[in-house]
Amino acid sequence: MVKIVIPYYSSYGHVYSLAKAVEEGANKVDGAEVKLVKIPETKEVREAMSSQDAYVDAQKQQEDLPDAVHEDLIWADGIIWGFPTRYGNMPAQVKQFLDAAGGLWANGSLEGRATSIFTSTASVHGGQESTILTSLVPLLHFGLIYVGLPYGENPEQLTTEGIGGSPYGASTIAGSDGSRQPDERELVMASRLGERVTKVAAKLAAES
Repeated sequence: MVKIVIPYYSSYGHVYSLAKAVEEGANKVDGAEVKLVKIPETKEVREAMSSQDAYVDAQKQQEDLPDAVHEDLIWADGIIWGFPTRYGNMPAQVKQFLDAAGGLWANGSLEGRATSIFTSTASVHGGQESTILTSLVPLLHFGLIYVGLPYGENPEQLTTEGIGGSPYGASTIAGSDGSRQPDERELVMASRLGERVTKVAAKLAAES
């Protein structure tokens, strides 16, 4: 059995949609046990966004999911992170979650485990690639082994259309007003990412 955790943060539901596709892909691997958990919202952001219907509705859709805790990371053989961009980087909520995991870094608790990232941006040039690349840095400090999304398995990337997806990870474009929902091709790539990371995690776990 291989254990996969998908800790994600989603403001308006776009990353949540990708997370469910990643979960579906991970579950395609025989013997996989998959856990979907949300990184908690901060009180300040929740209060500031309380007047935005789209935000409130998206949060209600996710309210029954358990909050991510550091024990989830220790439990897992593979960790697939999901979050939207914040100026080409990870959101503060995710950075705070990682910053508080210093004990796991000090003990090498996550070293040698498979990991990857999926993300969401407002536009094609709003951080589709930079968000994943910059967020990869702290994951390497934890000793995680990064798994990308290769062209050979994802021909959808070979397009001039404005859709998400890169060799670095799965992604979607939300639109400047957040009204665009994930394209079916983006969801397919997210599912493949979940399956790929799970297979790699299983092999690494078997060799450890």
